[in-house]
Amino acid sequence: MNNLLEHFVTLWVVIDPIGTIPVFIAVTAGIEATARRKTALLAALVSAGVLLFFLVFGQLLIEALDIGLNSFQVAGGIILFLFALTMIFGESKQDVEQRQAEEDVEDKMHKTNPAIFPLAVPSLASPGAMLAIVILTDNNRYSATDQGITALVMLSVLAIAFVLMLLADPIIRWIGHSGAAIISRVMGMILASVAVNSVLSAMLEIMKTGQL
Repeated sequence: MNNLLEHFVTLWVVIDPIGTIPVFIAVTAGIEATARRKTALLAALVSAGVLLFFLVFGQLLIEALDIGLNSFQVAGGIILFLFALTMIFGESKQDVEQRQAEEDVEDKMHKTNPAIFPLAVPSLASPGAMLAIVILTDNNRYSATDQGITALVMLSVLAIAFVLMLLADPIIRWIGHSGAAIISRVMGMILASVAVNSVLSAMLEIMKTGQL
């Protein structure tokens, strides 16, 4: 149960459904409700496909490159920690991605479907989310059943993100952009704690087994 909760919190933080709301509003400004719903659905489906790819093949790619999973977990934990620091001290995820999205809308130069960029990647299926899903489905630590449960947890977070995108306008009116930024920073603190725990766990495993 603790692992399940930890996995949910980790995936919630790195996927950051709340931080995606302002991005969604920016890239769908001026389009009708039906198109907005289709954009939200496509973004959720594409991000799910990307993360499922890393869930299934991520570790195989790492092993093909002869990288020890403990080493990858340490590196991933450090990257997640640095990502958390940017959430806490730097511009929040939604501030950066919303500005980029607004610039793309203004200059009309970007031809990519907004559901794919920036919504699916890198807003939902962020680099941190890709790293996290590989770490949370380590074949040496988790059974196929455990990995399936983690996949369901991931899909549930993306489903929540989809619902929040559909409810983007009333949510922003309720919490405001400042409220979204505050929530993002709190999530950054949680992610920092999870990242440190990931690094320490991997280092303890290295000391016990002597395997990188």
